[in-house]
Amino acid sequence: MASRRSDTKRRGDGDKYSVLLPTYNERENLPLIVWLLVKYFGESGYDYEIIVIDDGSPDGTLQVAEQLQKIYGEDKIVLRPRAQKLGLGTAYIHGIKHAKGNFIIIMDADLSHHPKFIPEFIKKQKEGGYDLVSGTRYKGDGGVYGWDLRRKLISRGANFITQVLLRPGASDLTGSFRLYKKEVLERLVEKCVSKGYVFQMEMIVRARQLGYTIGEVPISFVDRVYGESKLGGNEIVSFLKGLLTLFATT
Repeated sequence: MASRRSDTKRRGDGDKYSVLLPTYNERENLPLIVWLLVKYFGESGYDYEIIVIDDGSPDGTLQVAEQLQKIYGEDKIVLRPRAQKLGLGTAYIHGIKHAKGNFIIIMDADLSHHPKFIPEFIKKQKEGGYDLVSGTRYKGDGGVYGWDLRRKLISRGANFITQVLLRPGASDLTGSFRLYKKEVLERLVEKCVSKGYVFQMEMIVRARQLGYTIGEVPISFVDRVYGESKLGGNEIVSFLKGLLTLFATT
């Protein structure tokens, strides 16, 4: 056991990784995503914690999270629920306040982001000293699985239009699987004004604007297994409005 502890310390170099998991109606997905996170962090030897930020899910997601905390321990599963759905940006702010790690990982809890890529994110960050590392579906061997043509066109179109107008220097702007230095994420969230679908895009645009360095790791994105996608017509309209706002202000 002592040798394993020393190996963990050596691999992490004193770094700790806080995974922020905003949830809303994810009771079916949460046990598996947590199990996978524990598995891949355990195998890679990095110090970590998983912060579950549930926004008053009516399906009992918080109760599932409480059971997971009993299984894995309060040091690994940190519960920071909120009474109602208040948005992704405020969920990150809420999670950051309670994060003990000097690095923050943001990802979806719906199994669309596989934790097996996290060691690659960490390796990429350490190699280049990047301020943030973003998962990309549109570079190298990255890809999207389980989407219909409409979803693929929306995502590709959003990225293409943004590349033309804003030239952010990253290949995947609407993805939400990323690793940040904690202080960088704090500053970006403070600067961002967007909500919904455009929020992740603004994070990358603001990062470039502030001179932060961005690394990319190809990932496979798999559409959610349980539950319904939250992308609808309102999100698309909001994206276009947000894009125009960014174009006018950056």
